[in-house]
Parts: sequence; C-alpha cells; structure tokens
Amino acid sequence: MEVLLRKPKTKRAKRFLEKREPKLSENIKNAMLIKGGNANSTVTQVLRDVYALKKPYGILYKKKNITRPFEDQTSLEFFSKKSDCSLFMFGSHNKKRPNNLVIGRMYDYHVLDMIELGIEKFVSLKDIKNSKCPEGTKPMLIFAGDDFDVTEDYRRLKSLLIDFFRGPTVSNIRLAGLEYVLHFTALNGKIYFRSYKLLLKKSGCRTPRIELEEMGPSLDLVLRRTHLASDDLYKLSMKMPKALKPKKKKNISHDTFGTTYGRIHMQKQDLSKLQTRKMKGLKKRPAERKAEDEENKSKRIKKN
Repeated sequence: MEVLLRKPKTKRAKRFLEKREPKLSENIKNAMLIKGGNANSTVTQVLRDVYALKKPYGILYKKKNITRPFEDQTSLEFFSKKSDCSLFMFGSHNKKRPNNLVIGRMYDYHVLDMIELGIEKFVSLKDIKNSKCPEGTKPMLIFAGDDFDVTEDYRRLKSLLIDFFRGPTVSNIRLAGLEYVLHFTALNGKIYFRSYKLLLKKSGCRTPRIELEEMGPSLDLVLRRTHLASDDLYKLSMKMPKALKPKKKKNISHDTFGTTYGRIHMQKQDLSKLQTRKMKGLKKRPAERKAEDEENKSKRIKKN
C-alpha cells in the first residue's frame, strides 16, 4: 500500500510541516486536557487547575468528548496528532469510577502508557487564598515514598508525572527562579499531590532561609487501572539518536568520587640528561668526570 505525501502549497504550510518533523532535540512536550462526556464540576475544576500549572504548554478542551481511553484510544490519538501533544489528561465521572482522571503519554501519536487515578479529596487553586506563581514557571519536583522506587506501577507513574510537569529543559538555574514545588507522596496505597510556593526569607547570611506556603491545587489520589507499554516498546521510545550520544574520549577515566584521570603517552626519557637543581651534593666527582670523558672518547672512536 502506497502512502501519498502531499506537498505544501504555501510557505505557511511548509513551516507548519517543518515544525512537526522529527528532530534531534525534541520540542517541549505539550499536554492536552480533555473532559469526558459525563465530567462533573470537581473533575472540570481539576483539569482547569492543572492547565493553570501547565500554561503555556497545554491545551484545554472545553467541549465534552464521549470517549473511553481504556476501551478505544483512536480519538485520543486523533486529538494528539491534531494539536501536536504528546501528553494527555482525561477527566470523567460515573457511578463505577467517580471523579476519575487518566494521565498518559504518546509515542509517534500512539498511546504509550496511561494510568487511571481516582480523586478522593480536592482543594482548588482558587480556594487557597495565597499568592500564585507567574505563568510558565518551571517547578521543582519532589517524590517521597518507597513505592515510587519499588513497585513497577508507581515507578512508571513517577516517570509519567516527571514527563507531564517538568516543563522546558534549561542549561542554567537562577536562585530567584526557583519559585514553586510540586510534592508527590506515596503512602498506604494513596498518592498525595501538593503544590507549594517557595519564599526566600532573610537569614543573616548569604544563603536565604526557605519557607513553603501552600499554593494549590491539593489532591488525594488513589491508583486504579493501568495500561503500560511493553519493555521493548518502552526502550524504543527512550532510545537516543546517535548524533546526540556523547563521543567516548580515549585515555580518560573516572573514579567513584567523580575525579577525572587522564593518561598521557610520551616517548622514553633519558633521565641522565635531566636538568636538576645545582648544588654541591649533586656535583660529579673528578673520578666520575674522568670515567665519563673516557667513555665518550671510546664511543667517538668506534663511530669513526
């Protein structure tokens, strides 16, 4: 079966297609937030608050979409391709699974993995009357609890949450730019999601004293269903292009403490000709000089 590739007719269309083309360094991952056909006010407000944290790297769909991600993923894949989003959050509500959230990610516009979470308690951004962070601020992510490192479902959830909230990759960090923290705690089968604003107070020394002020939203979540990618597909999605892999440097090694050692290859040195510090103790005796002169004369005679 042959696939016909349509060529762009305008410069604008050409630029649009170039943006969507595969790149060595991928674009910042955008997230789409979708309401289900029967989403209630709690789920709608959660999606709005998450969108407020994700701005400007998110798209909030205001219309309801009748779809079930675990049964049929075609509509999610269609929206992903249409809006060029590789992350999604889907909110729904029914009698069997009340206040339901599905968080997931795409690979090549197909669902890679997704995890279903139930909302047990929710406090909105607008209910906490504290100052908020400006739009587009990069958060600090903290994960507490052994489950995030032990259980496979929680390990994959941790990876998914990092992907969802990490924001753009930066080369340098400014102290004043560390403005808010997202804290995830796994305890007794529940996930506690809290958001704090970072306050830098005077401490009397160069390093400021840090205080945390709850900013919202605040959620108590419980893990429900999971749809995880196979190990082979997961490895394929994590594969790094050859052009980005650092080239191995020869004759350089590192120890356990991170110290770098370099090996230098040199020609064999004649240490007898090495210039040392001139002092009486190192001066040659007359007998040694005489023996050396005779040796040099015999070498010259042999050459001739």
